[in-house]
Amino acid sequence: MNEFLKIVRERRSADKFIENITIPREDFNEIFRDLSLAPSAFNLQHAKYYVVEDKELNDKVYEAAFKQYKIKTASATIIVTGDKNAYLSASKIYEGSMMLGMIDKTQYDIMINSIKNLYEGWGESFQHDEAIRNASLSAMQFMLLAKNKDWDTCPMIYFDKDKIKELLNIPENEVPAIMITMGKTDKSSSKIRGYRKPADEFVKFF
Repeated sequence: MNEFLKIVRERRSADKFIENITIPREDFNEIFRDLSLAPSAFNLQHAKYYVVEDKELNDKVYEAAFKQYKIKTASATIIVTGDKNAYLSASKIYEGSMMLGMIDKTQYDIMINSIKNLYEGWGESFQHDEAIRNASLSAMQFMLLAKNKDWDTCPMIYFDKDKIKELLNIPENEVPAIMITMGKTDKSSSKIRGYRKPADEFVKFF
C-alpha cells in the first residue's frame, strides 16, 4: 500500500482526544504551506483558517458549539471559512500570473471579466455556495495533511456560526463552513469503523 492510501484509509473522525498535547507550530506551518496547493475555483483560494489554541478562548468556542466534548480535549480547534468576496481578489492573483509570463494581457482581461461576470451575474446565493464549496475542498485536504503528520481530526458543522464569528472577529464576507478539532485520538474511546456503502450504491457510470 502506498503512503497516500495508508493516510486515506487510516484517517478517522476522532470523537475524543488526549488532553494537554501541544501541536508544534512547525507542524502547522508545514501543513498550511502544502495546503496552499489545494484546488479552488479559478484559483481564487476562498478558504481562510482560524486556529484556536488558547484555552480560555477555546472554552468559549466550546460553548458556541453546544458543549461538544471533543472541543474540550482537542489540542486545537480550527474554523474554516469561505470568502464570498474571493472573486474581488482575482486581479491581484492573475496579475502575478501575468508577471510570470503564464498569461498575456488579453488573457488576463478575459479571465478577470469572466470571473466578475460569473460571480456578480449569478448573485449572492452563488457567492455563498462557492464560499462553502471551496472551503470544504480545502478542509478535506487540511485533514489529510494533518493525518500525514500523525494528527487526528474531526470535521464538525454543529455550532452557532454567529457566535463563532463574533468570538473570532470573522469579517462579514466570510462564511464559517466547517469546524475541525485536532489532536491525538484517545484510543480508549475508539470504535470499529461504521458501515460503508459499496461503490455500486453511490456510483453510476454512463
